[in-house]
Amino acid sequence: MAACSTRRAPMLEIDGLTARYGRAQILNGVSLTLGRNEVVALLGRNGAGKSTTMKSVMGLVRQTGGSIRLDGTNILGRASHLICRAGIGYVPEDRRIFGELTVEENLEVGRRPAREGAPHWSADHLFQLFPNLAERRQNLGKQLSGGEQQMLSIARTLMGNPALVLLDEPSEGIAPVIVEQMANVISELKREGLSVLLSEQNLHFAREVSDRAYIIEKGTMRYEGDFADLDARPEVSAQYLAV
Repeated sequence: MAACSTRRAPMLEIDGLTARYGRAQILNGVSLTLGRNEVVALLGRNGAGKSTTMKSVMGLVRQTGGSIRLDGTNILGRASHLICRAGIGYVPEDRRIFGELTVEENLEVGRRPAREGAPHWSADHLFQLFPNLAERRQNLGKQLSGGEQQMLSIARTLMGNPALVLLDEPSEGIAPVIVEQMANVISELKREGLSVLLSEQNLHFAREVSDRAYIIEKGTMRYEGDFADLDARPEVSAQYLAV
C-alpha cells in the first residue's frame, strides 16, 4: 500500500481496526487518516467494507481491536450518541429522514448547539446551500425525490454542527444533475472548514471532490494515495474497483 504524505494535522485516525458482525470478521486491521479540512474517499465494490468502516467509527458495529482517534482522543468503544456529541456527523446510505415531517421539521430534529472550532449551520444557511430544499421546505420528507432526500439527510446532519462528516455513498441512486449538485455541496463543506470521509463506488465523483483515496477490498486496505497516482496505475482500479 502506498504511503500517505499528507501534512495536515489529523482529524480522524483509524489504526488496525477490526470489526465483526456476529461471528464473521468484516474488517481486518483497517487503517486510514483524515486531515483537518480534507476530503478523503474510501473506495471499493459493494460488500468491500466501506459502510462497515463508517459504522464502526460511529460505534454501530462491534469493534474488536485497533483504535479510532478523533482529534487525538480514542473513541473506540464509546456509545454512538457520545461519538456524535464529540463532533462526528454521519449520513447513512439509507438516509433515514422522517417521512412524516416537513423539511424544516427534519432540520429542527438535527439541531445542536454551536461547537467551538467547527462551522455553525442554521436552517437559512443550509437553504442557501441546498436551494432545492428551500423550495420544498414545507413538503413532507416522503414527498421528496431520492436526491432531495439525500440532500435533506446531509442538511439535517449539518444542523448538529459537526467538525467531521461521514458520507456513505452520497451519489448512489440519484439523478446525474443532483450528483453534480452534491459535488458542489461537498466542495463547499470543505471551504467551510469541515473534514469529510466519503464512501463511494463512483470513481469519477470521488475524483471530483476528494483530495486523496483509499481502496478497501474484503475488509482490508489495498491502496492509499492521490488520484494522480491512482490514474497512473490502472491495474489497481481494474483489480479492486471494476465491476
